[in-house]
Amino acid sequence: MTFFRDTWIVFTRAMRLALRQPLWVIIGLTQPLLYLTLFGPLLVSMAQAPGFPPGDAWQIFVPGLLIQMGIFGGLFVGFGIIAEWRSGVIDRMLVTPASRASLIAGRALRDVIVIMVQGAVLIGCAWFMGLRVPLEAVIVGLLLIGILAGAFSCISNAIGLATKSEDALAPLVNSLALPILLLSGILLPMTLAPRWLQILSDVNPFKHIVDALRAVFRGEITTPVVLIGVALTVLLAIIGGWVGARAVVRQTK
Repeated sequence: MTFFRDTWIVFTRAMRLALRQPLWVIIGLTQPLLYLTLFGPLLVSMAQAPGFPPGDAWQIFVPGLLIQMGIFGGLFVGFGIIAEWRSGVIDRMLVTPASRASLIAGRALRDVIVIMVQGAVLIGCAWFMGLRVPLEAVIVGLLLIGILAGAFSCISNAIGLATKSEDALAPLVNSLALPILLLSGILLPMTLAPRWLQILSDVNPFKHIVDALRAVFRGEITTPVVLIGVALTVLLAIIGGWVGARAVVRQTK
């Protein structure tokens, strides 16, 4: 029970800080909305191209944007924990009897809520542009990107605590995010790529997560594609949580 109580305390503090600066939440939503309005219409004319996956253009494009939001929204939170370490907040937390894992879990929970709210807004905007998906697909999709955001939040916070430098965190985050973006079919489905690129993308677990969310938006919630994507997402969350907790424990040594 101590872990859950401490996690709630850290979460409420982190959420209050986020609500005091809602501009950052809005900025985090700006890029996906720009992709939605400026890039999305280009896919409408491509929906009939050979190799385009089942579903209309919006059922293919919006899930990719949601996954992008979960990944990038979680990856960049490490800058915040570096600022708190520099100001002495982390050191003060570490001398309390609070569970070490809760110091990461509370922050990750805040990031999960923020990303899910941003995802709901993005889906609402996409609805006006022609997206039509069942309500249960929206719920499953938001839960999926929430778990993904939590995993990357833990990983980003762990990197931030390990490097304690924005100059080191930025290139690490970019070098991690770029292959994920290019080889997961977030913007364009990999079925349109050359065969050698499709084979390369098949070893990227995030490609299967993107495929799973697209299947969810087509209403195929119980298919093996979705089960594989969900399993990979949960596994990533477990790994991210372990890495984040270990990073906090190392600060006490």
